[in-house]
Amino acid sequence: MDGVPSGLGLAAIARYADAWKELPAWISHRFARAEARDRAGRYLAGLLERVERKNGWQLAEAIGEPGPQGVQRLLSAATWDTDGVRDDLRDSVVAHLGDEASGVLIVDETGFLKKGRKSCGVARQYTGTARTTANCQVGVFLAYAAQDGAAFIDRALYLPRDWTDDRERRTEAGVPEATRFATKIELAQHMLARAFEADGPARWVVADAFYGRSHELRRWLEACERPYALMIPRTNAVWYRSRRERAEQLGARLCPAPGLGPWACLELAEACATGMRRWLLVRCDAEDPDEHASVLAFGPAEMAVAELVRVCTTRWQIEEGFAQAKGEVGLDQYEVRTWEAWHRHATLCLLAHAFLVVMRQAAQQEERREKGAPTPA
Repeated sequence: MDGVPSGLGLAAIARYADAWKELPAWISHRFARAEARDRAGRYLAGLLERVERKNGWQLAEAIGEPGPQGVQRLLSAATWDTDGVRDDLRDSVVAHLGDEASGVLIVDETGFLKKGRKSCGVARQYTGTARTTANCQVGVFLAYAAQDGAAFIDRALYLPRDWTDDRERRTEAGVPEATRFATKIELAQHMLARAFEADGPARWVVADAFYGRSHELRRWLEACERPYALMIPRTNAVWYRSRRERAEQLGARLCPAPGLGPWACLELAEACATGMRRWLLVRCDAEDPDEHASVLAFGPAEMAVAELVRVCTTRWQIEEGFAQAKGEVGLDQYEVRTWEAWHRHATLCLLAHAFLVVMRQAAQQEERREKGAPTPA
């Protein structure tokens, strides 16, 4: 059956069919006209199909349309509430995966390699996707992860200053008039603020060193009373035993602690709010000391070190999510140029990806039941 995740048993396939019927209905109230609503449902179905390239022409063919004009109209001109669908995506992910004890929010970015200069936000800029400076767009994303899986809940397109300072270019790409330059860290903060306001069951925020190096982001999270575990550059200094030392200096003297795998943990001396504490966690690599990873954590003073390590290791789930979203639902295979179209395609892709995550989790639970294995607590 096209679009059905591999490995599903018969009961899970039946649930897949039932759940698929509910997915377009979940967002139907965000569309002004039935034509756009129906096409969005078919677009989601196309993203879930085994289509070689999920661009305008091939998606149109997969959903039974004679050409890409309808798909382009859905993404660029049809009247529907893009951010409302984003909020529905977040609510759906939390409803299916939400868990107070294990929930975390993960921030990261990814690049979309592009030719030319017309696509909104495209520029010569560094992207980890190519591991070099390339002509690309960069999107900042927020994922929710818990014991039952991880899925994206928000997205933002980064606009370099070459774009925000060029009124004609912005107008041509449909960038909203009120949009001003925002760093990737500021975009991440805006998405986190939306997640905090929605009050989902997430106890921690995690991110890589690009975000963890920001003193402003860390201070803001602490002011919001939000625990975090953020990677930091090895050259960052922390307070330890009444003196400031660089993370790499401390990491070079540490050995993994018993029961923590490759991780070591130090309690830091920096002053915190009452009942809170900071730690430096270092992932030690005995074969290559240059691969040591340093994480600055802030959270409740009574937090067990094993729980801190668990939180640190959840960050890699967003990288797996990027690979899945690009490889399975075409997150990077779009042919759009405008601000609105990029956000619409990304939102629908993330919704399709979340659907697959939830169905795979249902299949895994079914398999455990059939084998008589206990469901993870």
